[in-house]
Amino acid sequence: MQKSTSSSRLLASFAFTLLLIGIGTPAVQAHTSSYNANMSVGPKQYYLALGNSLAFGYQPDLDFNHGYVDDLSADLRTRGNEQTANLACPEETSASFINGGCPYALLRKFPYEGNQLSAALLYLNEHQGQVSPVTLDIGANDVLPDLSRTNCVIDTEKFKSDLAALDTNLAQVILPRLHAALMVNGRVTGDLLVENYYDPYQNQCPGTVPLMQEMNSHIAADVRNLGVLVDVFAAFGGAATPNQNLCVYTWICNKSFHDVHSTRVGYQIIAKAFEQSAGY
Repeated sequence: MQKSTSSSRLLASFAFTLLLIGIGTPAVQAHTSSYNANMSVGPKQYYLALGNSLAFGYQPDLDFNHGYVDDLSADLRTRGNEQTANLACPEETSASFINGGCPYALLRKFPYEGNQLSAALLYLNEHQGQVSPVTLDIGANDVLPDLSRTNCVIDTEKFKSDLAALDTNLAQVILPRLHAALMVNGRVTGDLLVENYYDPYQNQCPGTVPLMQEMNSHIAADVRNLGVLVDVFAAFGGAATPNQNLCVYTWICNKSFHDVHSTRVGYQIIAKAFEQSAGY
């Protein structure tokens, strides 16, 4: 998700030195089999986490070690998982996921060069048949800039355009390629779990709720037959306004940060939603 201005300054000043490795760009692949959401593969030796700042585990107090991937990984280790590769990049969009250009690449917890999709496909190829689950959150940074947080004005035409681009990137590129990479000898070898989004502004700007629901419905349609939808929107309280959960599950009510990202408690809720959706 997109960071607040103050949080962006904090992140910009906080850099890591990473060892980068070369990653090639894979050829386009088409999926050959639909996914049966009622038949979970279950956890395996490797867990691959993909997405933006939520998957990264961003918090404005610079605690980056208690995100939903960390919580889910801890639970998976009790079920045979040996390694978690978190490729997420803060402020990633669906376009930069495919083409590269994430503005905070130096913050990535797992070292790689180039775009996140290519790195994910390389990882799946190197550990063929041994990766499950693959978790993904992407799309919030595609559309949240279409909202003015100061006056709650929504650029509806831009929103429609950005949502259409998100659909194209998810349904025609990202999800088919990830699904195909999880196929071995015609069988799905790993669970692909894709989350939708809570609305951090629904108390401040109630008019954003229908738009968030529209985006989530598009994500659900894009995921169908390719993976499992994780309903984080419902887990955070759904469309009810005011939503009292937001002050506990996110930093939006914090006077120092007023940030859209999840708190440690919120990330625990997201991790639980992933596990329940996967049947783990």
